[in-house]
Amino acid sequence: MTLATGVGSFAGDDQRDFDEALRLVLGELSLPFLPEVPGRGITAGMVGRTLGLLGELDADLQPAGWRLTGTSGAPAIDQRRARSLLGQDLDTLEDQAAGHAGPFKVQVAGPWTLAATVERPRGDKVLADHGARRDLAQALAIAVSDHVADLRRRLPNAERIIVQVDEPVLPAVLAGSIPTASGFGRHRVVHPPEASDALAWVLGAVRDAGAEPWVHCCAPDAPFGLLRGAGAVGLAVDLSMIDAAGHEGLAETLEAGETVALGVVPTLAPASPPTEKQLIERVLRWLDLIGLDPEQYAGRLVISPACGLAGADARWTRTAVELSASIARSLG
Repeated sequence: MTLATGVGSFAGDDQRDFDEALRLVLGELSLPFLPEVPGRGITAGMVGRTLGLLGELDADLQPAGWRLTGTSGAPAIDQRRARSLLGQDLDTLEDQAAGHAGPFKVQVAGPWTLAATVERPRGDKVLADHGARRDLAQALAIAVSDHVADLRRRLPNAERIIVQVDEPVLPAVLAGSIPTASGFGRHRVVHPPEASDALAWVLGAVRDAGAEPWVHCCAPDAPFGLLRGAGAVGLAVDLSMIDAAGHEGLAETLEAGETVALGVVPTLAPASPPTEKQLIERVLRWLDLIGLDPEQYAGRLVISPACGLAGADARWTRTAVELSASIARSLG
């Protein structure tokens, strides 16, 4: 069976939009997930939601964005708001998905995306401080373990829990292209062994909690070998961004019995929307390109939009979700 899912984000700016997004994914997708509606405010975005999970470190909002304030004491009001909003979304999930017996997915920002986005207490990004980025990764590992336990309590009949770790910034971290606070310099390169170690703490915590660790990275130079070496058993990608080396890495992933979530449905409404047949043919051409039998690997292939749908209008959002589901049924 080929599953259908989404990357995570939806358009909207209030709780009703979240409720509608959740109804859509639960009703249409064979691998539903907890939607993100970042238009509700910075506490509802990818980074804010993840910081809301952290119990070991506190954070607050500054004009430049999120900033760590130290070890856990009395969380600042913005972090409490992020935590409260996530809890409210999980309560809604528990109500709407009562009895859900299939797989289910949640998303968190990865340790390197957080380190490149969040500031240290004394300024500049966490990325600038080896000890701070280690502490952040380890705090995230604890948080995702607790998050999985909470999901198990709320969805006791779920067949599988998947945690998608979003790392859109990881290639830039590895390349040393993240700007410093002044904008005149770049943070030093983080070498692959350290990048792998931090990811391994988080992905290992997901696995030890009884869930499946996936990583989403839609950059053209996503380091698939590093991600799998760190413990990812699923890779979520935008097919249009994959180069020759990436195709080979995805083929190796499928051949190893792991999962590829293939982003093939456009995230924004194109001038000439593709048909289901055209998108199915694209998937089959890709499988032929990498030399794999569609029937043999159908159970390890997941269909999704190319990236999040936060920029799409309501009509295309529904179309993209329905197309993903329909393609997966046809391939399955």
